[in-house]
Amino acid sequence: MSTPHDSSLGAFQDAFAMALLAPAPHAAESTALAALTRQPGFAIYRNTVLKGCIDALESNYPTVAQLVGVEWFRAAAAIHVRAALPVEPTLAHYGDGFEAFLAGFAPAASVPYLADIARLDRFWTEAHVARDEPSIMAADIACLQPELLAGTILRPHASARWAWFAQHPSFTIWQRSRDAACGDLSNLDWRAEGALIVRPALQVRWLALDAASHAFLETCAAGNPLAAAATAAFTADARADLSALFARLLEIGAFGLITIPDPTAKEDLP
Repeated sequence: MSTPHDSSLGAFQDAFAMALLAPAPHAAESTALAALTRQPGFAIYRNTVLKGCIDALESNYPTVAQLVGVEWFRAAAAIHVRAALPVEPTLAHYGDGFEAFLAGFAPAASVPYLADIARLDRFWTEAHVARDEPSIMAADIACLQPELLAGTILRPHASARWAWFAQHPSFTIWQRSRDAACGDLSNLDWRAEGALIVRPALQVRWLALDAASHAFLETCAAGNPLAAAATAAFTADARADLSALFARLLEIGAFGLITIPDPTAKEDLP
């Protein structure tokens, strides 16, 4: 249970945070912080905090900033920051909710895929800071007895993040914008596509997902065996090349845990 002192400290911290977000010192004059917020130095501190948060968003969402331009990005980020200050000390994680903000931000309506781009930037950050985990390799699958393969369960890697973008080629736009060597956005195949971002070792990697690959990965993530994942892939695309699909996911390090069925286990009889 909080003591009165703890409660007072919490109230002071809440009021201090609100004062930082106030557009002008007079907005906080009715609070216990009035004497503090009227000091010239507080305005400097407020601007420093605001700039630090905007800088962090620009660092964490570089592809968004590149697409819309730094000036537009920082103006939009300033609005978001006032509604969502950091909640933890490290700014590497700052920005959770920025995707939703952009999705409802009227000036971004002319770039309907911008929230998707923000989501992919967020995926990159989450993959980058995710816990380390060994990846399941093709050799781990090749050594399985064929009769065990269908019942084997693969779980996505701890760093794996993936999504399906039904309206826009958002992953292609994101990938080309991050890669200076292929940054041309003039010749896009405007169709749905998916993306996987993962860090199996020291480097964040990414892979385009077709409908079958996305369905396969989703089914594995739900804890289903490979037989069910294969069925889901063929349901999404009857022409899918399951061997090639599986090989691509293994090569990029999409899986981190494997559960092999016990060959000695017997099914329960009715």
